[in-house]
Amino acid sequence: MVKKSIIRGKILDAAQEVFKRYGYGKCTMDDIARELGKGKSSIYYYFTSKEDIFKAVVENELGLMKTKLREAVAQKETAPEKLKTYVLERMHWVKSLKNLNTILLNEFIVQREFVEHTRQQTDNEEIVLVRSILNEGVTAGIFHLEDPTMSSIAIVTALKGMEIPLLTTHTNDLFEKRLDGLVDVLFFGILKR
Repeated sequence: MVKKSIIRGKILDAAQEVFKRYGYGKCTMDDIARELGKGKSSIYYYFTSKEDIFKAVVENELGLMKTKLREAVAQKETAPEKLKTYVLERMHWVKSLKNLNTILLNEFIVQREFVEHTRQQTDNEEIVLVRSILNEGVTAGIFHLEDPTMSSIAIVTALKGMEIPLLTTHTNDLFEKRLDGLVDVLFFGILKR
């Protein structure tokens, strides 16, 4: 069983590289097999189709991101630290998965149902995480929120809106400045007090 998961992981790594290079539409099972250095039939033992591999690559990347986000947040003690960590880590992960995001954007029409379902599931999980942080802050008397659920939806939605500008930012300085600005607005608002 361990050997099977190792080989499956190697197939996914090879497929991820091929998807980055050619895109989903232009890549073939032969391309993935060539990248892996194996015969195409050995891939079919683990995956039924290119679509099956594509879905596994996306789920693998998102699963890793979600795990790392939860771990980073769990290491912080206060709700403000957790929220800031969530925002910064999430956006750094989004930037690091630039190739995956490009694939998802380019393949949206071809894999629309899968991409929409995956995105909705990820959004819901993020909303739950943010809501738990906000509730912790409200309970501790640090945050003042009328509706933590709506606030968590607003935060996740705002972050999604920042993805494309962050992905198209070519310099790390500008990326960091935009993130700092987002965190400032999130914590301090725009109203003069």
